[in-house]
Amino acid sequence: MSRYAAAKPYVLPESLAELGGPTTGSVTLPRHIDWGPHYVYDLADEADFQLMYERVIREAQTRDGLNAYLNATSLRRGWWGLFLPLSVKTAWEARFP
Repeated sequence: MSRYAAAKPYVLPESLAELGGPTTGSVTLPRHIDWGPHYVYDLADEADFQLMYERVIREAQTRDGLNAYLNATSLRRGWWGLFLPLSVKTAWEARFP
């Protein structure tokens, strides 16, 4: 793990019930979350879903950012397929066993 990933502060929701983001359709993330090339995520595509959730979890700077783009039911369904830094995965799993 990089020192940056280990030291980066990650934001977590107070509860999973707050996460009311979209479950269908296409999503374009704002630049402060997805600073790469412009990309539209198709939530019906599993690879797009995973990539979008990984980026939001790693890069959202506020709970509002998490709440706007993550959905609790979808997150529970796809959690084990997400590739996340160990520190963020551990923090989420400690708060939401």
